[in-house]
Amino acid sequence: MPHIYLSAAHKSSGKTSIAVGLLAAFAERGLSVQPFKKGPDYIDPMWLTRAARRPCYNLDYNTQKDDEILRLFARHANSASFALIEGNKGLYDGLDTQGSDSNAAMAKLLRTPVILVLDAEGVTRGLVPLVLGYQAFDKDVSIAGVILNRVASPRHEGKLRASLECYTDVPILGAVGRHEALVVTERHLGLTTPCETDEYDGKIEQLKTAVTQGVDLDWISGMADTASVADKIGPQSAPAGPADIRLGIARDAAFNFYYADDLDALERAGAELVFFNTLADERLPDVDGLFLGGGFPETQMAALEANAGLRNEIRSAAENGLPIYAECGGMMYLCRTIRWRGACREMVGAIPFDAVMHAKPQGRGLVRLEETGAGPWPLPAGRTRAVTISAHEFHHAALENGPPDALCAYRVLRGQGIDGHRDGIVIGNLLANFCHLRDTNLNHWAERFVTFMRSRRGMQEERTDQALSATC
Repeated sequence: MPHIYLSAAHKSSGKTSIAVGLLAAFAERGLSVQPFKKGPDYIDPMWLTRAARRPCYNLDYNTQKDDEILRLFARHANSASFALIEGNKGLYDGLDTQGSDSNAAMAKLLRTPVILVLDAEGVTRGLVPLVLGYQAFDKDVSIAGVILNRVASPRHEGKLRASLECYTDVPILGAVGRHEALVVTERHLGLTTPCETDEYDGKIEQLKTAVTQGVDLDWISGMADTASVADKIGPQSAPAGPADIRLGIARDAAFNFYYADDLDALERAGAELVFFNTLADERLPDVDGLFLGGGFPETQMAALEANAGLRNEIRSAAENGLPIYAECGGMMYLCRTIRWRGACREMVGAIPFDAVMHAKPQGRGLVRLEETGAGPWPLPAGRTRAVTISAHEFHHAALENGPPDALCAYRVLRGQGIDGHRDGIVIGNLLANFCHLRDTNLNHWAERFVTFMRSRRGMQEERTDQALSATC
């Protein structure tokens, strides 16, 4: 399984743009390329997925142990010709001062050579001590080469190359120029998603061209062949069985934050995934439950308000007991209104709060939740008490004008959630939280949700049979 790890000295170095260009370039060569992203991010994986034409999977120390990371990586990398792992932040960054959750630790776990993307804007010889320091800091990390990014001119590139070649032994794999067309726009929650622009394929094409022209792809391919992963990776996940539950999932420009392996887990649990568009579809599909993921409902709130027919159907479904799970943006959509930049728009109204967007993040980072026992989903098989959950949050919204005694599924041990103490609003069979869950061995939420949907449908069928019997 040839693979490389793409990292940087710091965030916003342009490594996602380089990763997208590399994946698209290798895919154009006829290779099946498998992308991975370290950490809990949703947006970068969307770009990587689009460029590679294969789902991107997250590798995350917060929600996975080493053996599960290895299994997930091996399962998907083994079916591809080439795999690329894009890091988050800088190579040695992380919460742990010992680096146990860093990109460097992940690269060592996966036995992956590292390519550093170096932001060269405004610097020449100054890159030398940075590279030397990164090489010396952890001798077990294999920094196999660097890509110079945001290079101003051929003269600038020449100075950079001369300095690095004089003082270091690190191979220079190429250089990419500084050009506005090569920048993926950032805004309040990170990069713009591919779902929000009609020009994403053109952007990917530009990045592919820049990387193809400026980077030695053959060298990278040869370096990837030197990578190896531990032989003992443990058992793989069981394949999905026959689906007996239909789960409606909102997927459009407003709601698109879904982990690829969470969708896999829902299918393994017996759910047929039925995607619908909250901006265009006037009716709900025939389903046994709904999953409204995160996203950017605030940027689409006029269109969401205009689709009153679907909003009314969702509100009626919630009132009639349809199992619904919503995260962050999905929860905002279920509220009475969303307020942002002086505008206020009507939403579903299934949750008696107003979602208000703020200029600064209201919750950001890794989260620890403890179940209160008030959640609607059954405990996992074999468990007799509520579990503690690792998750993450990143929201500029806060909930206002709601009941102070709202029933909640979680106590927040670390993070913000709704108010710094609680998260997971429970209303009947509806569960909605700011925090994003991930289905892993530490928290198999997908199976719990599908089991709950199955039980509710069984109860509904039983009531229907009783009603028919009484009529007869």
